[in-house]
Amino acid sequence: MFLRNAILATAAFAALSALPARANEPSYGPNTYDRTLEALIAHEDVATRGGWPKVPAAATALKPDATGPEVVALKQRLVASGDLSVEALQGDVYDASVVEAVKRFQRRHGLSELGTVGRLTLKAMNTPVEMRLNQLTATLERLKGNGFNFAHRYVVVNIPGASVEAVEDGQVKERHLAIVGRPDRPSPVIQANITSVNLNPYWTVPMSIVKADIIPHMRKDPGFIAKSNMKLLGAENKEIDPASVNWATLKSPYFYVRQEPGPTNSLGQLKIDMPNGDAVYMHDTPKKTLFKNDIRFNSSGCARIEGVRELAAWLLEGTEWTVPAIDAEIAKGERKNIALKKSVPVAWVYLTAWQGADGQVQFRDDIYGLDTPQGIVTSTIQARKPRPKAAVVPPARPVTTAGDGPMPAATIRN
Repeated sequence: MFLRNAILATAAFAALSALPARANEPSYGPNTYDRTLEALIAHEDVATRGGWPKVPAAATALKPDATGPEVVALKQRLVASGDLSVEALQGDVYDASVVEAVKRFQRRHGLSELGTVGRLTLKAMNTPVEMRLNQLTATLERLKGNGFNFAHRYVVVNIPGASVEAVEDGQVKERHLAIVGRPDRPSPVIQANITSVNLNPYWTVPMSIVKADIIPHMRKDPGFIAKSNMKLLGAENKEIDPASVNWATLKSPYFYVRQEPGPTNSLGQLKIDMPNGDAVYMHDTPKKTLFKNDIRFNSSGCARIEGVRELAAWLLEGTEWTVPAIDAEIAKGERKNIALKKSVPVAWVYLTAWQGADGQVQFRDDIYGLDTPQGIVTSTIQARKPRPKAAVVPPARPVTTAGDGPMPAATIRN
């Protein structure tokens, strides 16, 4: 019975992989809905046949060339999800075909392609197919209500995937790992326009972080502000001596905290500005080692981007700002704002499951617990409201609109 079901499952997933597609199509684009619907149908078929077998915890000790019942169980699980061919099912050896199948499974789940079953891989393998169906359904519901316009050029940040794609004419030109908000400081689902690239930026610390992080640090270490290359600035940007502040009783700061430009700045040495109501953006980071982790939910809402200078150069394509030019300007240590000639739309989306252009079905953890009916509503990009038409005003009665004058700057997040 298992062999028959395995053959049917493999055939279903092989059909997905054989779908005509351009390998460089984005994960979030006009074709994502139809591809994901195909994945949903294939997984419903798996669920109808009883799902996939469980992999024993002992599989985490397996190495290539190992033998035994744990290898058999692992192979059965990989066949059930189409990661291993039925022809490779015979035997109990952890051979090269099993290694490659595990890597394929890991690639589909955003995990390091090690070819051995670690803790995160085991967890993903033992996630019930019913949960995967829920994830695929959530994606379809979000895309059904999607209000983002897939333009000629756009950038997408997939929050559960902690990844970024730069898309041009329906093709991915840049792919980057990202670090996004942790569950208690989540990154928002938004759409905005990228307007500029800031080199050697300041970081104005959000008041929420001042209260939650800076004040406790100062109570433990009075030298924390100075060590972090930060300044306290009060009225008219006058600098305040940290020693003059009673940190032990401070609850409502009468100043703001600014971190000066430099390689240790929390924003790194480059920021991609995208004005929005949530005051989030994309930026560099001095903590490059964080990108080596499979779990990259460490920020306070903004998105740190690996290879952010390459992404910036793509945004500034057609100008003199190539990566070497950006590197040279950053090396000067001076702040510089480079406005894009034409803004680029950006979407921060919440997709925990989708089918890629290569036919492989991708899954990521529902890190914020939003794959629920209410969560889907709040994590779907809504269509932009059309700007109200300007009222016709008689020439003899000029008026001043509420939009005249500068807007207050939003507090930025990291």
